[in-house]
Amino acid sequence: MFCPVVDEVVLQPVASCAMPVTKGMKIKTNSDLTKKARESVMEFLLVNHPLDCPICDQGGECDLQDQSMAFGSDRSRHQVEYDGKRAVEDKNIGPLVKTIMTRCIQCTRCVRFANEIAGVPDLGTTGRGNELQIGTYVEKLFASELSGNVIDICPVGALTSKPYSFMARPWETRKTESVDVMDATGSNIVVSHRTGEVLRVLPRLNEDVNEEWISDKTRFAIDGLKRQRLLTPMIKDAGGSLRPCSWEEALFAVASKIRQTHATQIAAVAGPLNDLGVAVEKQPEYLAESLMALKDLMNRFNTELVCTEESFTSASGGSDLRSNYIMNDGIIGVEDTDVLLLVGTNPRYEAPIFNARIRKSFIHNDLEVGLIGADVDLTYDYTYLGESGKALDGLIAGKGDFAKVCPLSRHFYFLFLSY
Repeated sequence: MFCPVVDEVVLQPVASCAMPVTKGMKIKTNSDLTKKARESVMEFLLVNHPLDCPICDQGGECDLQDQSMAFGSDRSRHQVEYDGKRAVEDKNIGPLVKTIMTRCIQCTRCVRFANEIAGVPDLGTTGRGNELQIGTYVEKLFASELSGNVIDICPVGALTSKPYSFMARPWETRKTESVDVMDATGSNIVVSHRTGEVLRVLPRLNEDVNEEWISDKTRFAIDGLKRQRLLTPMIKDAGGSLRPCSWEEALFAVASKIRQTHATQIAAVAGPLNDLGVAVEKQPEYLAESLMALKDLMNRFNTELVCTEESFTSASGGSDLRSNYIMNDGIIGVEDTDVLLLVGTNPRYEAPIFNARIRKSFIHNDLEVGLIGADVDLTYDYTYLGESGKALDGLIAGKGDFAKVCPLSRHFYFLFLSY
């Protein structure tokens, strides 16, 4: 943004970001003329920018504030009473991103993110010069599972978080590094909190996992910590509506319902994350208290319908639960592959950050993608092979164009959905 430098040959400011390096070139990066040029750039950026800093949610972490302090002047030549400042109508792009477009400096970061990273070309520019505006052309939502990232990359307060609006200033909060649990990607995050209350979630840079992005589910799921939480038991009344009740009333209602149910209609399922799995794997001397209690309860109901999942960790089975979801090549490995086969999965909504990695590899590495499953929009092109097991049989038999590409692959990547 502030790239003017002075070339000693032409003796005038040039844009260093667009100036090719030549042999014998001499430039000045801290001369009086360079500083004046940067002040002029800053003045142009501020000429239509409103004085909203005291009420702007970006205050305290605003790039424009920082750069105005570093490169700007202490006075302005702009005469408001003469020609006024430009005002732009705010756009409604959804319930997550708040827009105050009068603050926009037309850097087009959000437009590039929507088109290049998210793969959803909903944002663009209209008009030219002083009439340039960023929006959605027609009134529509920014329909992306990564839309919240435009909040982070916006250098001013034009795009901010609606749920976080007017909640806190950055210097009032404490920050705790953590890992996202909303999907299997394990995005690195920073949790901002104040007096024990979680206020927002921001991405934490990790080039091997999520780079600098997080999904909207990761960013905004904290809303569920405050609203529509089940803090007390609920019971259905005669009209079928749920009403709050005490634990005693709820347990009596459950017991009454069980008494009215025949033993053949009562069953129990034990998953792989119960305490038996932990005991067998880490501390065998511990008894499986939960399973024993469950078994005793089922005996009281006179039923033998107690079963475990196929992936249940036991001494006899010895299955590894972690192998059900871990990638043996890592998330970053998809950037080195040339052929990717997706089976029964929709990574765009099941793992949005990983899907962005796939799109990145598709754009830069000419990645060939094949899909067996539901025909969905993944934000990149792929070869649709069908949604039944016959499609996989045909692929093994070498039928179709995609089957011919697979043997030529230097690095084949196979991704399937695991429950």
